[in-house]
Amino acid sequence: MTEDNSIEIAKRVIAIEADAVAALSGRLNHNFASAVEMMLAATGKVVVTGMGKSGIICQKIASTFSSTGTPAFFLHPAEGTHGDLGMIMRNDVLLAVSNSGETEELIKIIPVVKRLGLKMIAMTGAQGSTLARAGDVSLDVGVKEEACPLGLAPTASTTATLAMGDALAVALLERRGFKPEDFALLHPAGSLGRRLKRVDELMHSGSDLPKVQAGTSMRVAILVMTAKRLGLTGVFDGDRLTGVVTDGDLRRALERGDDLLAKSVDEVMTLNPKVISGAEVAEAALKKMEESTITSLFVSDASGAVVGIIHMHDLVRAGVL
Repeated sequence: MTEDNSIEIAKRVIAIEADAVAALSGRLNHNFASAVEMMLAATGKVVVTGMGKSGIICQKIASTFSSTGTPAFFLHPAEGTHGDLGMIMRNDVLLAVSNSGETEELIKIIPVVKRLGLKMIAMTGAQGSTLARAGDVSLDVGVKEEACPLGLAPTASTTATLAMGDALAVALLERRGFKPEDFALLHPAGSLGRRLKRVDELMHSGSDLPKVQAGTSMRVAILVMTAKRLGLTGVFDGDRLTGVVTDGDLRRALERGDDLLAKSVDEVMTLNPKVISGAEVAEAALKKMEESTITSLFVSDASGAVVGIIHMHDLVRAGVL
């Protein structure tokens, strides 16, 4: 076996699996839409079950559902017949996965599911199988061939099943109107959680917000900028933000030869400072700063009032960068 042989084998495997996934789109019909509606209508959880390699794929599908707004859990069918069926409630929906549609452990739990009155979605590669016939709807995840040259190890079939599971999860996500802040709530840890922190969790507010009133002398404004150490101060007319004086404004005024200390903030400030809602995620703040080539954004609350400021350094400390 040479290096070139290995690469050719890998290319063949990837091509077979890519074709298997691509073929799914041509089979999407009213059954897929019905499956989405069943899961949306359920007041309980989506119970995802499968055996062997399918079971491993089921665990991933259940996890993706749960992290994108559709409560779900994995039920091992063999354990189910030994007591774990007690985890199922009458308001749940069952998603049963088997490439052959004849997996013994899975078939054994169908009568219990029917007695409980649960809706059942079958996901199988054999549309005439026992599982497909038992389902209220059946999703076709059949493949032309496995990537395994022996035709024994599930390869293309598990990839296709995973893709169909992702398709269901994303369709449900969009139908539910699931937002980045909802995702952040379910992913508080790790780099993903840091990027999805809310802006109002990271902002400077209260006495830490650099602010002066319109008409304030630049002497006072510079003292405020120095004390707050953010390189700027907001200029307010009462509670309304009207402008901002930044380090850049000071440099440009000095380059023009202005007598800064003789001026008021109104003569130096930049109008219409950039503002972001405190409900936005930190990653959105970073994007807005990069697009505008600035290092700070004022932060507004739900009423539109400016209540804080977030600096690029805050994003660095939070691990967003």
